[in-house]
Amino acid sequence: MKIALASPPFPKNLNEGLLILEKMVKEAADKHAEIICFPESYLPGYPGMGYSKVDQTSQSLEAALNEVCRIAAENAIAIIVPMDWYINKQLVNLAYVVSGHGEILGYQTKNQLDPTEDNIWTPGTDRYIFEINNIKFGITICHEGFRYPESVRWAAQHGAQIVFHPHFCGSNTDGVQLTEWGSKSNPYYEKAMTMRALENTIYFASVNYSSLYPDSASSIIDPSGNCVLHEVYGRSGIIVGDIDPNQATGLLAKRFKNYLYS
Repeated sequence: MKIALASPPFPKNLNEGLLILEKMVKEAADKHAEIICFPESYLPGYPGMGYSKVDQTSQSLEAALNEVCRIAAENAIAIIVPMDWYINKQLVNLAYVVSGHGEILGYQTKNQLDPTEDNIWTPGTDRYIFEINNIKFGITICHEGFRYPESVRWAAQHGAQIVFHPHFCGSNTDGVQLTEWGSKSNPYYEKAMTMRALENTIYFASVNYSSLYPDSASSIIDPSGNCVLHEVYGRSGIIVGDIDPNQATGLLAKRFKNYLYS
């Protein structure tokens, strides 16, 4: 399967976010990708960036998701679109999965919030496995994929051959300009990506924004812990890579003795 990871800039508003999404989806489809994943809270845009309250209403978000379904169907490609969403009037951070026919297959909530996010979102409680074109996958969002490896192990133990990891880390205002993927002087994020794949014997696909000072690059890690493809730091665009489901055995995840820790 060919998968695409999108590294967009921060959208100025919801409409611009959808325009960028459609452009990147079309590019991914032209390169024969079967699924594309966007970074955390892409629609209406990551909190704290000064977005209009109009873009954050339930009606606006529902209309945006309908537009994503149209784009997926027109381009015959599945889309993982992270969004803010209201469940029981509570704002949650989640990622919707839309099939290449434009059908909503479900969503994964962010269940482990960073302490700084406690006043932004309500944490979710459930985990799910999804399937596109006979490939099973899970989703773990930002902080929980970096600091709660159990979220990835759960997916691997339940048959996921790849886990998608939409996240945001970095800044448009200050930071260090990274030059070498996985360097010992880099922040720990890329090292954590490596471990999520290696410790479970699955693929791990981590997706970040194209900020001026990113703390990580959008990356595809294979089941042996090798980075097979990554985005150029700070570049807006997509990367498309192949995953071989035969390599994603989940061997180490399946050998984990859950009963020892119950």
